[in-house]
Amino acid sequence: MKIVVIGAGGDVGRPVADELGRDGKHEVIRVGRTRGDHQVDITRDDSVSALFEQIGPIDAIVAAAGNVILAPVEKMTAADFHRGLQDKLLSQVRVALIGQHYLSDGGSITLTSGIAVDDPIAQGSHAAASNAGIEGFVRAAACDFRRGIRINAVSPTMLLESMNRFGRFFPGYEGVPATRVAMAYRRSVEGVHSGRVYRVGH
Repeated sequence: MKIVVIGAGGDVGRPVADELGRDGKHEVIRVGRTRGDHQVDITRDDSVSALFEQIGPIDAIVAAAGNVILAPVEKMTAADFHRGLQDKLLSQVRVALIGQHYLSDGGSITLTSGIAVDDPIAQGSHAAASNAGIEGFVRAAACDFRRGIRINAVSPTMLLESMNRFGRFFPGYEGVPATRVAMAYRRSVEGVHSGRVYRVGH
C-alpha cells in the first residue's frame, strides 16, 4: 500500500509511520507541518489539496495531527474554542474530505481522537468536544463513503512519551507506549472495519 501519514514527526505519528513501514509491505509517505517527505498546513484547503495533488493516487491516509486547547473553561472565549476546533477537529475532517478523492477503491482513512472524550479532565472541555466531533464524523461518514472506502479513528490515552509535557493534566493516569498505540493504526489501515473507534489504554 501507498500510505500517507500526516503528523509523522509527532509523538503519535512517528511511531505509526515506523510501524507501518517496519516490514517493507508499504510505501509510507511522512508528512509534517515543517518536516518530512512533504509539508502541509491542514488548517487550509489549498495546502491539503496541493499535498494530495503532489503525491497522487494513494491507498490509505492517517491523520495524527492537530492540537487541542487545554485551558480553564471560565477563561476560554468562543474565539479560542473556534480556533482550537479549526486546528484539531476541522483539520482532520478536511484531510478526510479532500483526501477521499485520491484514494483507491477499498482505501482507508484513519483519524485521531483521544481519551478526553470518554474521561474528561480538568481544563479539557475543548479536547473533549474536538475528540467527540472526530468520532461522530467517523461513525457517520462510514455510512456514506462509496467505492469501499473505510474510515476509523484511534483514541489513545496518555502516551508515555508525552508524560513530561502533558502528564500534569492527567494525574494518576497510566500511560501507554507509543508502539502499542501504533498497532491500532495498523489494525485500522490493514483491517476490514469501518466506522470504528479503536481505544487504546482506556
